[in-house]
Order: sequence, then structure tokens, then C-alpha cells
Amino acid sequence: MNNYLIQAQNAEWPAGFVMKPRVQTLSAELLETYQSVPTAHISDSLGRFHGSNGLHDYHGAIQRGGLCGNAVTVKTRPGDNLMIHAAILSAQPGDIIVVDASADLSTAVIGGLMRTTAIAKKIGGFVIDGAIRDIEEWAQGDMPIYAKGHTHKGPKKEGPGELNTPIACAGMVVNPGDLIVADADGVVCVPASDAQALLTRCQELGRHEEKVRAQNMAGTPDVDRFLTLLRKKNCPL
Repeated sequence: MNNYLIQAQNAEWPAGFVMKPRVQTLSAELLETYQSVPTAHISDSLGRFHGSNGLHDYHGAIQRGGLCGNAVTVKTRPGDNLMIHAAILSAQPGDIIVVDASADLSTAVIGGLMRTTAIAKKIGGFVIDGAIRDIEEWAQGDMPIYAKGHTHKGPKKEGPGELNTPIACAGMVVNPGDLIVADADGVVCVPASDAQALLTRCQELGRHEEKVRAQNMAGTPDVDRFLTLLRKKNCPL
């Protein structure tokens, strides 16, 4: 599938269809390290205003963990999943398929049968700005998935759509090859060009939080810090 996309990228596609090759610039070592980084640390290190809005995990992230991998992006018309099938065919093991389905909840764009294909291909997981179905199957936990909602209504397979182009997903800008990390708190996208430098900030934040946690557990919280903040607000003490 990848070879076909590379050969066909300059072909004359029907209106609305765009299929570009998979992008990967993140090293396997970097992806492995990010698997243990909480999304809260990433979000804080990005200024606390990056990340998903309104996505829910359907695989049991608290018990089974989240996902971490290279973004394969899909833009699909609401109620249609043809390009998601194309993404599954072209993705590599560990890839995260991120779908802009316009946050539409009237029709599911992915279900249990596609889940089985993704498991066989060792896909890393899905992030769907739209609806899914067959939630009892997803709840088995073999394939991580985050979505806006669910419905029993199934999709069509007509297109058009786009594969591996920039998309908007649940409040995030996602480019092909970006880093996607998710856990029980939600999903965050890190631009591939920023991932290495951001990791250092996340690790520093993690060490700082461990220090604060130990102080709190010992009964010696940083009282002066909060008293100073309260005084700046002219709060009576």
C-alpha cells in the first residue's frame, strides 16, 4: 500500500481525494521514552493549552494504559470511513491513526471489524474526532481508542477524504508524523520538530513533581509559596 501511494501521489485523483505517503521522523528510542511520560506533564510543558477536548477512552485506559506513537492522519466526510480503511492498510506497527470526522456523532466511522484488522496489523491505536460503535469489543482492551462518542449507526464507504494531510482533531492541530500520546487524562499531540526538546522539559517537570509529592507526603508542603500568592491577590489572611 505504501509503495502504491508513493507511486500514485502525483496521479490525477477524483475531486476531494488526497492520498499521501506515511511520514515518520520520530526515532524508535524517542517513542519508547515518551510511553512513560504522563500527558499532564506534556500539556504543562506546552503551556497548558494544547491537547484534546471532549475525547473519551473506550478501551479502559486506567486499567490498561494509553497509547504513544507516530501520527497517521485522516480527514473523512462525516458518516464515511473509506479513508480510515486506507489508513489501516498503509499504517505500520505502532502507528496512531488520528481521524478528523468533524466531531459528528450521528454515524460511527469505525467499529469492531476494523478493530480486528488493526489488531492483526499491530496498529498502536486510534484517536477519533467523531463516533465509534461496537463498544463492548473495544472495551476488551486489545486496541486503544479515544473518541468523541458512540452510536450503533454504521458508516458508508464512498469518500472523499484525505490521508496524511494536516488535520484538526478535537481541538488539536495534527500533522502527519507528529507524536501522539494519550493516557487516562486524555490525548495530546506534540509537533515532531519539538518532540526531542520537549522531552527534556517533561523530565524536569517530573523530577520537580516527585520532590513536591515527597514534601507533601512528609507533611511539609510549601506553605510560603501559597501564602505569597494569596497576599498578591489581597486576600485577607
